[in-house]
Amino acid sequence: MVQDDKTLYDFKVKDIDGKEFDLSALKGKKVLIVNVASKCGLTPQYTKLQELYEKYKDKNFVVIGFPANNFNGQEPGTNEEIKTFCTLNYNVSFPMMSKIDVVGKNKAPIYKWLTEKSENKKMNAEVQWNFQKFMIDENGHLVDFASPREDPFSDKIIKWIEE
Repeated sequence: MVQDDKTLYDFKVKDIDGKEFDLSALKGKKVLIVNVASKCGLTPQYTKLQELYEKYKDKNFVVIGFPANNFNGQEPGTNEEIKTFCTLNYNVSFPMMSKIDVVGKNKAPIYKWLTEKSENKKMNAEVQWNFQKFMIDENGHLVDFASPREDPFSDKIIKWIEE
């Protein structure tokens, strides 16, 4: 028996408040998954990620942030501190998940799927730094990724959302 390829919808994660978040609730939406950090040179991308979410949220699109402290200790806070920081400084209203590891031996299962071809059947895409963006289609399949420095409003991301 051949096991079906995994999709985003096969994963359950914890949201920033510690509640289970079943990613199958996102069926039919394009999803931009971003590993985020509060003390990074790229942290101001929260502003554009929020703008992107606001602009397209009514068009079956969602941004999901996964805080991670894997690069130079740039996300040292607790989930509660991260939530407060994002709300006060960037008015973040897109879904934020609990802090996880996106690289290394403790890499979260969702990030194993996003970054390893053996899991996602599409590509290897090791997380290079904070704010790497993974594009998931309406059927829960990995489509592509954008590098950490790539603007959330880059042609690549906007074309993908609007197509």
